[in-house]
Amino acid sequence: MIWDPIHECMDPGQRSSLQLRRLREQIARLWANVPYYRQKWQAVGVTPDDVQSLDDLQRFPFTDKSDLRDTYPFGMFALPLDEVVRIHASSGTTGKPVVAGYSRSDITDVWAQTIARAIACAGGTSDDILQNAYGYGLFTGGLGLHYGGELMGCTVIPMSAGNTERQLMMMRDLGATILCCTPSYALTLADAAEDMGLGGDDIPLMAGIFGAECWSEGARRVVEEKLGISAHDIYGLTEVIGPGVASECEVKGMMHVFDDHFLPEIIDPDTGEVLPDGETGELVITTLTKRAFPVIRFRTKDISALSHEPCPCGRTHARIARLAGRTDDMLIIRGVNVFPSQIEEVLTSFAEVEPQYQLVLTRKGRLDQLEIQVEVSPQFFSDTVSGLESVEQQIAEKIRSALGISVTVKRVIDLREEE
Repeated sequence: MIWDPIHECMDPGQRSSLQLRRLREQIARLWANVPYYRQKWQAVGVTPDDVQSLDDLQRFPFTDKSDLRDTYPFGMFALPLDEVVRIHASSGTTGKPVVAGYSRSDITDVWAQTIARAIACAGGTSDDILQNAYGYGLFTGGLGLHYGGELMGCTVIPMSAGNTERQLMMMRDLGATILCCTPSYALTLADAAEDMGLGGDDIPLMAGIFGAECWSEGARRVVEEKLGISAHDIYGLTEVIGPGVASECEVKGMMHVFDDHFLPEIIDPDTGEVLPDGETGELVITTLTKRAFPVIRFRTKDISALSHEPCPCGRTHARIARLAGRTDDMLIIRGVNVFPSQIEEVLTSFAEVEPQYQLVLTRKGRLDQLEIQVEVSPQFFSDTVSGLESVEQQIAEKIRSALGISVTVKRVIDLREEE
């Protein structure tokens, strides 16, 4: 099922024309209504009249979190507060939170619509029962999936996060067919279901829509096998709108960017140069239709690659590769760029260890040393010490082969199991 075939399957040339019209309107609105943007653009000598093609967007400076902090809380709003019907905010772990405003049309005509597209990408229809285990509140995940699910006509169970046993009870008793949560919580639910002896006949789930974290193909395989579902990645961020910026269809591997609303670029994170399709770099997004809190060329810090190749599903949006990590969680170890997701991909290929792990980076002399602490799966814990040591060596060798660095692998006990 395709939720909005007119826009999702639009001829690429027609979409480019639509994007340009919306981009010009958006920049003109911000020039008129957001002094911060106007002053920033004047400083580099660009005006709305300079946008004659989509390539002209590259003449405009980037927006990043420092801009949002400098204008906290409402300095980047393009509408007066009496036209803002909702506010969400980021956690603020790197400083003051990002305060994002939404007009009524932002919620109904943009956010709910793109979430409905994402649910359809995962195979969802109005017949589905959607259990929403994303957190509600200032976090964008819960309410975003909620409104999109209701728009599609799904029966929405607003469980929010946590209370795992109750989640599984409601999932079983109410017949949930789609699960929405973070991938790490999906793993928690899968483990708990296994511990409770619940199998595929007990839980009717067919699909999962997982986001808000980077996760690997290995983690996907574990979730799909344990829960008996098709697991789909969804992408978004508070600064842009929340979940629903991009989502995986049944083809998987890459996410469709709903680029009639969100215009993507991939840049070299060091130089800011726009990179061609297929090259890996930092994802930059411009909101074309959001009215209360638009952003122009927002640097997400997320690492991906862009493709405009046709997708077998029939959607003609640009697609982004599943996130490799973030520019701010990349480790440089002896000159090699390493993302935690790459290590997770290796770990999930070993049945003997759980997908939870910890990276400990130290320095010995002038050399960085990386220790990977892994948790042994309960069914293998009673194995011989020599057997488990062999697994450690195999993991270390596979990481050396895949990433080109030597690491130390250490088994740890999950103390929660000892309580």
